[in-house]
Amino acid sequence: MSSNTPRQPVQDLRFFLTVPHTCSYLPSKEATTLFLDPLESPVTGVYDSLSLLGFRRSGRHLYRPHCENCNACQSVRIPVEQFAASRSQRKVWRRNTDITTRVVPARYEARHYELYANYIRKRHADGDMYPPSSEQYRTFLTLEEPYAYLLEMYLGEELVGVSAFDQLEHGLSAIYTFFGVDDELDRRSLGTLAILKLIELSHKKALPHLYLGYWIAECRKMRYKQDFSPIERLDGRHWRPLIC
Repeated sequence: MSSNTPRQPVQDLRFFLTVPHTCSYLPSKEATTLFLDPLESPVTGVYDSLSLLGFRRSGRHLYRPHCENCNACQSVRIPVEQFAASRSQRKVWRRNTDITTRVVPARYEARHYELYANYIRKRHADGDMYPPSSEQYRTFLTLEEPYAYLLEMYLGEELVGVSAFDQLEHGLSAIYTFFGVDDELDRRSLGTLAILKLIELSHKKALPHLYLGYWIAECRKMRYKQDFSPIERLDGRHWRPLIC
């Protein structure tokens, strides 16, 4: 089965479209979002197929942008066997040889939430996830499904970062990463490290792709994804090299 071809037919699934709302990435634009019917559980086969069509997961919801006259949100993924770390990414890897990792199910833990809340307050106080709350965190990043995991990052005994990801048939899907924020940890570039660790994990699991969500050329916060090369974007139903 090609990792470009949905395994399970999706034509019988039911979807809903939101009303237009202010775009989270391009505030000058309005956005609409296509959701899988919330009564449809995001089981593995459906999720695998929809991810190949650009859908992402947030909590129990599978969604993708569906905006009239705008296609700024481009689904992107890294073909892990072809990935070649840049000089700066190799430096990040060497700088963090003292960081250890552990993969755990995506369950709620107070220490995870505390790290998340501090990250949102210090890094994203201007975003729609502020102010953080325990319920918001639970709804967004915890899920009792066999494909949902958290990658914990430790410096000694200290938890310094967490990356939520899903394991699909054709790759890992990075959901969200949060980490400690102070001068020492900022120098470690833990966001970049998390992606490198997920690429490494994809290799170990013999999974061909790491999905990074949406790349938006006009959004500074989303452009970092183009630094991982090569990277592919979804063009309709086909994945093609992203040329910036």
